[in-house]
Amino acid sequence: MLKGCVPWPEGFVDRYWAAGHWRGCTLDNLLRDWALQYGPRTALVHGDTRLTYANLNRRVDRMAAAVRLRGLRPGQRVVVQLPNVPEFVITVFALMRAGVVPVLCPLSYRAPQVPYIVRVTQAVGYVGPSVRHGFDHTAMAAGIAAQWPFLRRVFTYEEPGTSSPYGGLTTDPAGCQYSPLAALDSPPGPPLALSADEVAFFELAGRTGELPLLVPRTHNDYAYQVRAAAELAGLAVHDVYLAALSAESTFAFGGPGIVGALSVGGTAVLADSVHDVPGADDDGHAAGLGGQEPAAWLSAVGRERVTITSLTPGCARRLVDVLPAAEADLSSLRLVQICGEALPRETAERLAARLGCRLQPVFGLPEGLLVMTRPEDPDETVLGTHGRPLSPDDEIRIVDADGQDVPEGEPGELLARGPYTVRGHYREPDRNALAFTPEGYVRSGVLARRDPAGNVVVTGPLEGAGGGRHDR
Repeated sequence: MLKGCVPWPEGFVDRYWAAGHWRGCTLDNLLRDWALQYGPRTALVHGDTRLTYANLNRRVDRMAAAVRLRGLRPGQRVVVQLPNVPEFVITVFALMRAGVVPVLCPLSYRAPQVPYIVRVTQAVGYVGPSVRHGFDHTAMAAGIAAQWPFLRRVFTYEEPGTSSPYGGLTTDPAGCQYSPLAALDSPPGPPLALSADEVAFFELAGRTGELPLLVPRTHNDYAYQVRAAAELAGLAVHDVYLAALSAESTFAFGGPGIVGALSVGGTAVLADSVHDVPGADDDGHAAGLGGQEPAAWLSAVGRERVTITSLTPGCARRLVDVLPAAEADLSSLRLVQICGEALPRETAERLAARLGCRLQPVFGLPEGLLVMTRPEDPDETVLGTHGRPLSPDDEIRIVDADGQDVPEGEPGELLARGPYTVRGHYREPDRNALAFTPEGYVRSGVLARRDPAGNVVVTGPLEGAGGGRHDR
């Protein structure tokens, strides 16, 4: 693993390999396999844009080749800060195919988060919009490049129908190169030999009001997470997943999310996200869902025959209010994930009845742990708990302030370790000493309790936890 990452202990590595959780295939190679298996099927949809699996893989191949021609090398880091567009998926997989490590950064981040992320990772590149929602991302990148000399490549994404104020390929006085993201297009060469034990990408974690922590996700652990989450959600080739949350977030990317849909030959529909805008609340401003008016969200479900999607509790509450007056065909929906805090039972019952589908309460950490209800769970479990951990090898504890396990049904802090839960944050030895126990359990920062059936109920942030963890 990269220097600065905390590896799993050898005994746990052996256990996860023996159990078949880790299988030694990189995420970009999995995409190759999916393209061979599902080539002409639709992989990604965004507005009027539709990409087949074959086309997606081809564009990933060509961008990966161009990245290498631009001088980016295996193991180097690139910050990716893009909206919910096909270019996000293409860029992340292309960087991984080139051996470069993408750092998945929320579009809402500005200073001080983005300069901090670039500095900690020593990122050599940045990918982001030139300008979005009135904010000049390229100017921000230029300021960071002037401060940190390792940032030397900036690739700008242009909205369809717009032109960049920065023009084509340019170099600033600090020696940083700027070019359109669309210019990353070169004939592919021989594939690199990459290890699935290496870091595939970084997610971000942390508490509200603090600088983010970097979570190193390996190919092995993330491929297992996606595969297990897709199986638990019953994803199949006919499924259509609507990414209404930010594409880089825990559930929209791989819980099972976009990558989960691709893993079974399904389709991922990309919608604008409310979390693109700094300060957006869980209700998505006054408009509500996915940064759009609820009517637009409902229309997307009907138009693309969406079968599964993920919502925050605030978006779900908003949807309950607008559904009675909505004229939309929601008959394709079979599963809606509610990500984060539990909905009040009455709200959950009303939402399920009005959507005409099953709800799936879910809770997750950027560090890995996913807790989900099962399709076969009784209503009492679905309406009153977050379900059980994703993996049979997930180990969870609920402890008091002294670190002692509390009796069943009593609240305490949720701790976790397992085959897709990391053992430490990147280059953070001091903060890791607080965030992880000596036995390798990550401290979630949330209060939870466990019922007699082993289901987890997350009740809120731990007192004094700085407002709770980021909802990633």
